[in-house]
Amino acid sequence: MAGRIALSPAPGPGINLPVRRTIVPVTSRPTPAQHLSDLARLRRVRDRIDREYAQPLDVEALARGAHMSAGHLSREFRAAFGESPYGYLMTRRVERAMALLRRGDLSVTEVCFAVGCSSLGTFSTRFTELVGVPPSTYRREAAAATAGMPPCVAKQVTRPVRNREASSGSVPTYS
Repeated sequence: MAGRIALSPAPGPGINLPVRRTIVPVTSRPTPAQHLSDLARLRRVRDRIDREYAQPLDVEALARGAHMSAGHLSREFRAAFGESPYGYLMTRRVERAMALLRRGDLSVTEVCFAVGCSSLGTFSTRFTELVGVPPSTYRREAAAATAGMPPCVAKQVTRPVRNREASSGSVPTYS
């Protein structure tokens, strides 16, 4: 690769001499060691979301904990796990909400706040997108649909389905 020529001040006044500088190639791919390090940090972020889903988490806080910018974390998380950190967080919250709603002893509002959502409207919208029915309908119908099932089986059978998966026709029905 050819260097570029730039003028730099010479020791004497008014005299500029050509200076040859080398351009260092920049690669867009990390080294294998850096890639493994990034994956380990992303797994720690995912584990933190799994542990602290009921806490007020946002992408900026997760990124600070991983020593990344929010944009970089979002891009790398999506590349590694197929969805954004926020999408993953909301999926975990909806999964937990489904379990609480199946129990039937909490209202939808109580479940919303118990899983870490601060807005009932956002919670209901996201729940409906992932599950296919509003939380109140799910609460009424899911208890009957999973009666007699061990909780571990009910959790697997009623796992939320994302929109891209739903288009393939694998949406569970509760009516």
